[in-house]
Amino acid sequence: MKKIFIDGSAGTTGLRIYDRLSDRKDIELIILDDDKRKDNKYRKEALNSCDIAFLCLPDDAAREAITLIDNPNTAIIDTSTAHRTNEGWVYGFPEIGNFREKIANSKRVANPGCHASGFVALVQPLVNAGLIKSDAKLSAFSLTGYSGGGKKMIADYESAERDPILDGPRQYALTQQHKHLKEMVSICNLNYSPIFCPIVGDFYSGMEVTVPLFADDVKGSIDDIKGLYKSIYNTSIIHYDEEEESGFMSATYLEGCDDMQISVKGNNDRILLISRFDNLGKGASGSAIQNMNILMGIDETTGLKLSKETK
Repeated sequence: MKKIFIDGSAGTTGLRIYDRLSDRKDIELIILDDDKRKDNKYRKEALNSCDIAFLCLPDDAAREAITLIDNPNTAIIDTSTAHRTNEGWVYGFPEIGNFREKIANSKRVANPGCHASGFVALVQPLVNAGLIKSDAKLSAFSLTGYSGGGKKMIADYESAERDPILDGPRQYALTQQHKHLKEMVSICNLNYSPIFCPIVGDFYSGMEVTVPLFADDVKGSIDDIKGLYKSIYNTSIIHYDEEEESGFMSATYLEGCDDMQISVKGNNDRILLISRFDNLGKGASGSAIQNMNILMGIDETTGLKLSKETK
């Protein structure tokens, strides 16, 4: 039985992972009392005595946590931004390239960012297949629920006396310096950062990432893109699906689920690449647990909630 430790279990992602794992019979959770969970003495002991540790911490704290580990057998899944493009770390998106094999054989897995997951799923296969060039100048917008902003944003949105300005969608990262851009560029092998417009809405969780393309940007056709996606995204976790809601596509479509829907819309002149998932599911804790399952060598869907089982 594998021993699992969640460092940072009081945060949004850490709590979600804990809730998902607390009823699992195939693992043993190492839990520190509240008066010990921030004490490096006890954290170090837990980090070095577990088989797999989740780091659900701010970037600097995640880097510090790594310095506490001297057990070469402890595998780390870091949910922060700290190590996503670092040498010696595997990007935890098993559906692309040979990342699944790399994850299975790694002790250092960097869990992808939520917005980045949707962008990478859409763009990396097209660059890899030569359907779009590495020097393409792309753009993307992403709708997300407010839970992605952490405890403070959740409290702001759910306050009885909240600011009325929160009633409308809000664009952020206006300086084009969003922290997910680095991994989006690196994992997709792009030469340029995309123009990226994230938008938070008045809903708890859910995410919809859209990458628009002109036909001239594609070395092929819209049908070539669809065919590629269908060939690689045919699992219960990521699946190609043209389903929509009477001409609309809601960002909350997969709320509460751990899978991702990939769609291609538009026409032969202007193409929309769309990914829909839960920012707390495939965009965070669901992805982390999938990576844990791969490290354990078991069915990677274990403990995940998939839409095909619920819809």
